[in-house]
Amino acid sequence: MEMSDRYCHGTRVDVSSVSTSTATDPMKEEILRDDLSFYFMSPCEKYRTRRQLPWKLAVQILKIFMITLQLILFGLNNQLVVSYKEENLMAFKSLFLKGYSGVDEDDYSIAVYTKQSVYDSLHYVIDQYSQLGNLSVGPISYAEENEKFLPLIICKKSYKKGSIEPSEEVYDIDAELETVCLTLDPESTKTWRMNNTSFFELDFYRLVDIEITFTLKGINLQTVRSHELPDCYSFFIKIVFDHSCHSGKVKLTLDFDAVSSVCKNWKISGTAQKSTHYLLIFDGFVIVVCLSSAVLCTRSIVLAVRLLQRFSSFCLENYNQKVCEDDQREFLNGWYILVIISDVLAIIGSILKMEIQAKSLTNYDVCSIFLGTSTLMVWVGVIRYLGYFEKYNVLILTMGAALPKVLRFCCCAGMIYLGYTFCGWIVLGPYHEKFEGLSRVAECLFSLVNGDDMFPTFAEFEQKNTMVWLFSRAYLYSFISLFIYMVLSLFIALITDAYETIKGYQTTGFPMTELQRFLMGQKEGFPLQGQEVVGTECGEAETIHPSVMLCCCKSVPKDDTIILIG
Repeated sequence: MEMSDRYCHGTRVDVSSVSTSTATDPMKEEILRDDLSFYFMSPCEKYRTRRQLPWKLAVQILKIFMITLQLILFGLNNQLVVSYKEENLMAFKSLFLKGYSGVDEDDYSIAVYTKQSVYDSLHYVIDQYSQLGNLSVGPISYAEENEKFLPLIICKKSYKKGSIEPSEEVYDIDAELETVCLTLDPESTKTWRMNNTSFFELDFYRLVDIEITFTLKGINLQTVRSHELPDCYSFFIKIVFDHSCHSGKVKLTLDFDAVSSVCKNWKISGTAQKSTHYLLIFDGFVIVVCLSSAVLCTRSIVLAVRLLQRFSSFCLENYNQKVCEDDQREFLNGWYILVIISDVLAIIGSILKMEIQAKSLTNYDVCSIFLGTSTLMVWVGVIRYLGYFEKYNVLILTMGAALPKVLRFCCCAGMIYLGYTFCGWIVLGPYHEKFEGLSRVAECLFSLVNGDDMFPTFAEFEQKNTMVWLFSRAYLYSFISLFIYMVLSLFIALITDAYETIKGYQTTGFPMTELQRFLMGQKEGFPLQGQEVVGTECGEAETIHPSVMLCCCKSVPKDDTIILIG
């Protein structure tokens, strides 16, 4: 919001008419002023005025501690699940990929370059699968369905037909793909070499990829340490031999989908089940608190709408004027909307967490998003109560004043940023890994704007193509100079300018709106903001700052009818 004197053209109330208009009902006006003043008070002021307990404040404080504790408990459990999946993925790669070093090569696990290496890697997967029970140190076994082992499936995809003679620069390829699959049971893997010899005869000039899929079962026993029931997991493993580029390099990739479920038959002694019941009760209490918070905030919003309607009707009936948009926005409390959204997210996240605790749901990621976002909003909402203190209110006012200008500035700078992103992707992508995709280019440029990873970005360009190398230098130097020395400096200047404006207003007084004048009961001859009036004691002078909210630690104002709005 622009921090300027906010008057609405054609809608300003004649201040002198407040006291002189014979059509105005003084009693009705005072009741409306009291209701509006009470609505805009801080919790402490409301308690001093009408002895109304700050229920919303108490609920928010309780909710902050409960949601944070809930998030910590869920995060510790989620870390166990994530570590279990990551360690199993590493174990499967070491078990089924021949020559795996423990570190992936770029976006694939390992690469082979000879025909014999492809055959050896393919045979290695099947041999390791057949000996899984004797090799794995973890609680892993073959998956069963209807008391039968689920088979290992090998599918090879290749061009339907074709011939190629690189020396003569001649090729004949049918682009249509055909897929041939073979299924092997764990018991039959010992004889697979003799019974399926023809299947493993590969035409490498036609081969596109080989895909091996199988399912394994496992139990996550480490959750016992956190007093929870262990989960049973199904691992849907897929190993791909990628030869689609036909570049002489076959890339091997292993990945899996892990799905947890409730174990069919289990028996455990100790306090695991008891702890789960306590967690479910705690999550239920969190839901009740969030519902109470949402109801209280919704009630406040409804009250604000009704007060706005009363105030609008009053101005229209007595002064034939409409309330300006700036004053209307004073009734829309964005903090209440933020709290309601956080409450809804927390309730959804708590329900998902309860489903996970009851082993009816296995999607930890969705629950993490809801709980994490709700916790973020809850803690951001704390700033509202810090805003009652003048020294802490600077951040909120500065953000509100600078936001419109910053958004307009970002729209203009974003056009230049997108231009550099597309240009870097198309020109430098083939020569630098940081520019291989649009998202990676955007991330790389954002890092450069913040002064991160500058020299490695320059140094990793190889001088294989002189023209591209020279272009990369001009591209990087121009981008860094433009965004760091100009765009970023202007961005900071906008925020600094808003901050200086706010500091000046805190010293000289904020511009008054018609709503604030009405709440102060300003009559003809009433001192305006920034004017000095003689105090009631010792002839002291005081300055009226109507836009500064009274905080809890300040003394009770001499005139309770004067309400200062933040």
